[in-house]
Amino acid sequence: MKPMRLFLDTHDRTRNTFPAQLSVDDFKSFYAGYEEACRAEGVIPLQVHVGYETGRAFCLNLAPDAEAVKRAHERAGLPFDSITEVTTASPQDMFLRRAA
Repeated sequence: MKPMRLFLDTHDRTRNTFPAQLSVDDFKSFYAGYEEACRAEGVIPLQVHVGYETGRAFCLNLAPDAEAVKRAHERAGLPFDSITEVTTASPQDMFLRRAA
């Protein structure tokens, strides 16, 4: 298995990368297709933060590289604004590292 890294992708209605209207039920249905696309590309979706009213979404995925995340989005027919490799930076992460 390839090493997996964290990637955050973004979607924004003002940039036409988030649907004009999206209900919770619409999202549930669409997300099932995204999960299938992720499996095909070796991507593991971890979390999605959705602002239905503001039309924005932030998705956290584990993947071998950004290209795999891009391909999963293309398979699902889901445009995106950006895909960024990220690391966790919670207070716990910072304080534990500092104490070591």
